[in-house]
Amino acid sequence: MPHYLGVMSGTSLDGMDIALIEQTDSTRLLATHFLPMPEALRAELLALCAPGPDELARAAIAEQRWVELAAQGIATLLHQHDLSPESIRAIGSHGQTVRHEPARGFSIQLGNPALLAELTGICVVGDFRRRDVAAGGQGAPLVPAFHEALFGAPGHRRAVLNLGGFSNLSLLEPGQPVRGFDCGPGNVLMDAWIQRHRGVGYDRDGAWAASGKVQTELLQALLSDPFFQARGPKSTGRELFNLTWLDERLSRLPHYAAEDVQATLLELTAASIIGALTTAQQHTDALLVCGGGAHNRTLMARLAELLPGSLVSSTEAHGVPADWVEAMAFAWLAHCCLEGIPANRPSVTGARGLRVLGAIYPA
Repeated sequence: MPHYLGVMSGTSLDGMDIALIEQTDSTRLLATHFLPMPEALRAELLALCAPGPDELARAAIAEQRWVELAAQGIATLLHQHDLSPESIRAIGSHGQTVRHEPARGFSIQLGNPALLAELTGICVVGDFRRRDVAAGGQGAPLVPAFHEALFGAPGHRRAVLNLGGFSNLSLLEPGQPVRGFDCGPGNVLMDAWIQRHRGVGYDRDGAWAASGKVQTELLQALLSDPFFQARGPKSTGRELFNLTWLDERLSRLPHYAAEDVQATLLELTAASIIGALTTAQQHTDALLVCGGGAHNRTLMARLAELLPGSLVSSTEAHGVPADWVEAMAFAWLAHCCLEGIPANRPSVTGARGLRVLGAIYPA
């Protein structure tokens, strides 16, 4: 049976996810491995998300470090499960996004697939986004086609929410092409705010947000950004939503307690998701949540409150661990590339048509 590896480090930059799948008529998760992101590499990748000195050389060096980490993780996973490189058909490597600006015609992921193929001895498929962008698309989100294959169910109107640093939705309606789009910030602003004020990487269970009070005036100021009024296809990233964006809006308003800002940022995430979902899909039977945000109990409870009449649950309830859906998706995208199967969806990205995504780097 064909085996593929998916390698993913998302906008939260907390670490690298590696998933091993078996791909036949369906996708089966066989094994996983997680590597924490070294702090120096994390800091450099974050810095590269904004203009700075000597960017080309710094990006090339950071890319090498990222690939070395991925190769180390792949070797560990293969050793743990007594697998040889020859038993893996391909690695689907997303790389690390440092700039995503489809309106200007580019999306940049650091990942050097050639070096990853050299270090692992395994065929690598990478550079998944640029073909869709070249065809006039957003290059994101890329996971809706996989969500449809994994979670689509006849007679059920579902949505799949990928809740990482940013949030995106896949809308699965029977008899209709899958649709999807980015909703806005997921965890990215909450993580940055708690890092600034408490020196920790994330708000466990949303406990700090739960201790604060949502500030309506601040929430409305945040939701007034034109991104939230736009309808899909649309995508976003750190280029728009970052601490500078937040600070600019806070500077125009009264002073708020830090925990109240955190509570409002959680409400921004929940409200922007549910607002986008209810606008795009009249009724949703079930909202399936994956990504790190699925572990935020306060946020999950708020999503359920804002979507009465729908079942809101982690993808765990449907047999797929929430932390591994995206890494699985890039393993699946590698399979699609090697088989010549178009994996973008024009109804999602706005591309001019279906395209085979990815570039192949043989072992």
